[in-house]
Amino acid sequence: MKRYILALLLGLTTFLQAQNSITGKVTDSKNNPLSGVTVDASELHKSIKTDNNGIYTLTALPNGNLTLVFSFIGFATQNKKIEKIQDTQTLDVILDELAFQMDEVIVSTPFSKLQSQNVMKVDRESIKSMQEKGNATLIEGLATIPGVSQVSTGTSIGKPVIRGLSGNRVLVYTQGIRLENQQFGGEHGLGLNDAGVESVEVIKGPASLLYGSDALGGVLFFNPEKFALANTFQGDFGQRLFSNTLGSSTTLGLRISTDNWKYLIRGAYNTQSDYKIPNGDRVTNTRFQEMDFKAGIGYSNAKFSSVLRYNYNNLDLGIPEGGVADQTTSKKTTYPKQGVFNNLLSLNNTLFFSDSKLDVNLGYIQNDRSEYEDSDVAVLHMILNTFDYNVKYYLPKFGKVETIVGVQGMSQENENRADEFLIPNATTNDFGVFGTGIYDWGSNSLQAGFRFDYRHLVSEENGIVGEEGYFEALDKKYDSFNASLGYKTNFAKDLTFRLNAATGFRAPNLAELSSNGVHEGTFRYEVGNPNLNTEQNLQTDLDLEYKSTHFEFSVSGFYNHINDYIYSSPSGVENDGFQVYDYIQNNANLYGGEVALHIHPHPLDWLHFETSFETVTGKLQDGGYLPQIPANNWDNTIKADFVIGKWLQEGFTTLNISTTFSQDKVSGYDISSDGYTLLNMGFGGKVKLGKTAFDLNLNGNNLLNKRYIPHLSRLASDGIPNLGVNFVFGVAFKF
Repeated sequence: MKRYILALLLGLTTFLQAQNSITGKVTDSKNNPLSGVTVDASELHKSIKTDNNGIYTLTALPNGNLTLVFSFIGFATQNKKIEKIQDTQTLDVILDELAFQMDEVIVSTPFSKLQSQNVMKVDRESIKSMQEKGNATLIEGLATIPGVSQVSTGTSIGKPVIRGLSGNRVLVYTQGIRLENQQFGGEHGLGLNDAGVESVEVIKGPASLLYGSDALGGVLFFNPEKFALANTFQGDFGQRLFSNTLGSSTTLGLRISTDNWKYLIRGAYNTQSDYKIPNGDRVTNTRFQEMDFKAGIGYSNAKFSSVLRYNYNNLDLGIPEGGVADQTTSKKTTYPKQGVFNNLLSLNNTLFFSDSKLDVNLGYIQNDRSEYEDSDVAVLHMILNTFDYNVKYYLPKFGKVETIVGVQGMSQENENRADEFLIPNATTNDFGVFGTGIYDWGSNSLQAGFRFDYRHLVSEENGIVGEEGYFEALDKKYDSFNASLGYKTNFAKDLTFRLNAATGFRAPNLAELSSNGVHEGTFRYEVGNPNLNTEQNLQTDLDLEYKSTHFEFSVSGFYNHINDYIYSSPSGVENDGFQVYDYIQNNANLYGGEVALHIHPHPLDWLHFETSFETVTGKLQDGGYLPQIPANNWDNTIKADFVIGKWLQEGFTTLNISTTFSQDKVSGYDISSDGYTLLNMGFGGKVKLGKTAFDLNLNGNNLLNKRYIPHLSRLASDGIPNLGVNFVFGVAFKF
């Protein structure tokens, strides 16, 4: 522990400061100054806004290269790369009006380009927009993104699924570091609170080139909230209430920044009762309570930028086993339940040189997880300590070629502190080296990269040979070479074509290698296989996107072949009354895609129609379907924007009809599911009462009180439906 903290603190070394600055004026196409445009130097974690004359000034800038992003609602976002800043420079910018949402800089991919310039298609969604849909938790909001689903246990536990892959095949990044929380467990949720998170970026497909093992299926990259604008103090308070669970979610944040120093602090509390199904009954012990605390401190000057962030999350989760039993609105969990404590510390550093830069990201995560059956004595108590590092060097630009080389690794230790073991005590060490480059010419971009990874896993022997809970000692070594190649071009001014091919890999996890007993929540006896090979995949993605002032259309297709796909399969025998499942391997194929349409008709500029369809099929190469493949979904939304006098600005109302189709393409031991259609509505905007202003939103979800069971619900085997009608009221103040 001490050596981890020492490594983090070493990054706080300071350098001498220079006095470079950039100033300029931002106007529209008619040369009118634009006030309130955000000018963001993300590498310095510094933002300002233009004044009433459209003027901005950024000071204490590095001598090397720097990218500035200019964004304003109703206008196309622009990013400007300034090379070798010296003294004071002038940069004037003209923004073009745009009816659709602002283009966003994608930071989860190597070169931090706008999505319209990116070689890889990445979906980006703000947390605010997900909350405006009335979602109670972060994972519920993620499941509204096309291509993303969730394996859920009521409202409290959810695991992300990207194009049919989940668990250790989907890597989660937060605060710039990988989140490790025993993802192998079906009852182990995301463990993140949406308070203090600005947005999420979704990479759908293998991202092992950038992130190593476990990014075989994709990456969820959570961007933390930004610091306050330079030389300002900002505070905010948010409250959401939920009718179905009689729940509430509260957050309070404070931020202050100078030209060089910046600070933030945020607290959040979320509590929910058992959720109510359409017949009026409540599903026993689906209640939960969550406390979350985040803090950050940053410093930047002409030589470097450094940000230290801390996140503490405390979850008290009920585990539903009795279905519909005791009826209560209590928020105090009963047995069985989980207690989860996450401590996450990250240090993100950027050092600037004359024509290059170095990123050094360090992280430490402690996941403390306990499970209780019928008393306050934990039957399972696992502590997972993870230290990870990610070092990237951006080489000097060579003509039109930009290049990044780097090293990445992780040191992880799993320790059991209770009598019952789910997985053995073990240590895991990862090391990877990679390089990637991009060549831009005209409207074309070609991006390629390679990577080598090595993993060493050592576990301890535990228990008595031949009995449940026995684990043999393991000493396993895995390695893998991976590569990616992507091409983007514009067939026409508004028509973009992307084609990407990439390999990925995943080493088997401890549960797959060593399980020997009844797995909590699965009601089956699982037997691991220490001779499992590394999963290796090749995925090809094709994306066609058309964007004009009032019309947007995109279609994305993928084909994913996985060698040695690991899954559990019934052996045909029983042990103590439980069906025995063995971990085996087989080649597998997944294919499908997403189609989306957004119409913003002129002259009805206040009206939006959005529709999207997503589909994925997963098959074993020797026949049969893969388990836990989400059902096809068709989502339709009509949105109207409006203003009412001076008291309601940025008003909106939405009507959403979401149709999920039946899923009968299931594995031999999976359960098929029926289709269903849900009706949702929303209303909101910015309310101004004198000098007081606040954001308001009201949502009604499942308004027809439809009884439905999602295919990936872990309560489906007991025939327990999801939530009935649920009204959500939210209000947010800034001060």
